[in-house]
Amino acid sequence: MGYSQKDVADMLGFTGTSKISRWEKGERMPSVKNLLKLSVIYATLPNDLYYDLWQDVKKNIRKKESSK
Repeated sequence: MGYSQKDVADMLGFTGTSKISRWEKGERMPSVKNLLKLSVIYATLPNDLYYDLWQDVKKNIRKKESSK
């Protein structure tokens, strides 16, 4: 989308970019509320923002479902 970390921080109501930086580095995860806000900002679904994590979660759940 061409947004800077500062742009995103401003849209989320943050005073700085440290949270955005930690999310991008994978050091932290956004709260559910912020994840939903990010999905609006980037015009995508939350699971697309964390695709690899989504796939791991989905795979593990499907595995547990099939073992019942």
